[in-house]
Amino acid sequence: MKTILLHPGYCIPIIHYACIAQADHIIFEAFDNYQKQSYRSRTKIATASGTLQLTIPIKHSRNPEGHQRYFEVQLENKFHWQRDHWRSLKVAYQTSPFFEYYEDTLEPLYTTVYDTLIDFNLAFQEIIMDCLQLEKEITYTKEYFRNPKPPIKNLRHLITSKKEPDYKLPEYHQLFHDKHGYLPNLSILDLLFNEGPNALSYLEQVDLSEVIV
Repeated sequence: MKTILLHPGYCIPIIHYACIAQADHIIFEAFDNYQKQSYRSRTKIATASGTLQLTIPIKHSRNPEGHQRYFEVQLENKFHWQRDHWRSLKVAYQTSPFFEYYEDTLEPLYTTVYDTLIDFNLAFQEIIMDCLQLEKEITYTKEYFRNPKPPIKNLRHLITSKKEPDYKLPEYHQLFHDKHGYLPNLSILDLLFNEGPNALSYLEQVDLSEVIV
């Protein structure tokens, strides 16, 4: 159907995976400059108290200008963030319909030490694709292009978490719906833990006409 250009991120939101599910070829961007306040290093989950943001700590760049390439970003592992994130996921989702179904597959991501952010995110990406039973042609950028040429659909803007558009996503069963109502476009993990094998069918039916034009 199409070739899309995306950033690999941390448990990226549902809209990303809807685009992936409906594409033929995915190109992941690795050569852009790292930017804060994006889904490269943060994700949103649902808890009994509402939406919770999980953020991966990174080491500050030693570049005098403050810039560093995405693939150069080092993780700050002295904070035990993996342990804390996994505990948060277990507290939030252990009573969801499919948490136990995916628990053993996902837990190694939070016990294996990774040096760079992109290595962790790509490892996560591979596991999620497997959980969704998604088989796609995947390649990675080898240099940065500000304006990719057709037929590539540039969807790199989806990685930004600030002032996120109100994507028209269909509702699905969520664990804390009775407390908070429907919370749209959370981490793909929310969809997996609540819908399990039905997650892929959901993603394939999302209307992307406002995202991919």
